[in-house]
Amino acid sequence: MIPLAVPDLSGREEEYLRACIASTFVSTVGPFVPRFEEQVAAAIGSRGAVATCSGTAGLHVALTALGVGQNDLVVLPSLTFIASANAIAQCGAQPWLFDVTQESWTLDPELLERRLAADTERRPEGLFHRPSGRRIAAVMPVHTLGLPADMHAIVPVARRYGLPVVADSAAALGATCRGKPPGALGADLSVLSFNGNKTVTAGAGGAVVGDDPELLALVRHLSSTARVGQDYDHDRPGFNYRMTNLQAAVGCAQMERWESLVAAKRRIRHRYDQAFAGLEGVEPFPAPPWVEGACWFSGIVLRSPTWEGREAVLRSRLRELGIDSRPFWKPVHLQAPYRNAPCTEMPVCEELWLRVLTLPCSAGLTDAEQDRVIAALLQAFQST
Repeated sequence: MIPLAVPDLSGREEEYLRACIASTFVSTVGPFVPRFEEQVAAAIGSRGAVATCSGTAGLHVALTALGVGQNDLVVLPSLTFIASANAIAQCGAQPWLFDVTQESWTLDPELLERRLAADTERRPEGLFHRPSGRRIAAVMPVHTLGLPADMHAIVPVARRYGLPVVADSAAALGATCRGKPPGALGADLSVLSFNGNKTVTAGAGGAVVGDDPELLALVRHLSSTARVGQDYDHDRPGFNYRMTNLQAAVGCAQMERWESLVAAKRRIRHRYDQAFAGLEGVEPFPAPPWVEGACWFSGIVLRSPTWEGREAVLRSRLRELGIDSRPFWKPVHLQAPYRNAPCTEMPVCEELWLRVLTLPCSAGLTDAEQDRVIAALLQAFQST
């Protein structure tokens, strides 16, 4: 079976892990954590980074640092992995779910501006959502599959309404938008994931990045149990969200090769796009001209909504041929925990997610393995 996405651990990961064990620094103290943070900040285009135990924890602490709290609303595209919404819920808040654009699968900036104008009102305490009476506390664009949202349009809208921006940049390491890396696109904070299936992994982990030293210091404080000094003194409710030295050791080895890992992902995407360019009823993953995506996942999109059931048939046939493939994220507004969350109309989300098929795209995927995937998919199409 050719798997969907497995890590490429062919660098100095083992060497660095052995160094951790030899030093006994295997928990949250050790030299690899600050080293990893420096590498991530430099690569993402931000002044600083705070490593966390997961991307979801990073989103939670970033939202908390920016004042998101009980009964607030946070603008979020519905087409995202549910962890984005869960981080909002962990703050005691609720997502206000928005549709995405067909062009990029990311938050629709025109819809954002239109609904903020129509459905909100300013009060002394902030911006409020008229239908629910809840305060709107932040906007969370998602760089879907490592493809940056149109921050050039989204951030000015958020600023006009006085809303901070937390970018879910989980898989966006290596991407650019109008020539700028994700950390330089105007968000107050951006959050990356280093889960095992990401292009660059630490086994698990995340990082909150930004340019404001005071805000990053607050994120670090909150993620370290809000401890004051060396005594057991804590000045507010905090979280134990720190990354371990073991995780950071793997992350450091990965960050030494991040550019080549992203290049491999892009090469895989390009070969799929070329191979299926003439296949009737199939479209490539989005590639707007104003961005260069990190190509975390690759695959195909079935063109016609009437083919929705065919995606599952194709997956079944591919598995018979020894190829792993997956469906796409079910939109958040269709998920049981968030069915009562306020949301916009969803014409793109509701017809898109059922037509997406993701294909093997590990950074270490060889041309021969990819040729086998391509041949299997073409065969699957012929037999369905």
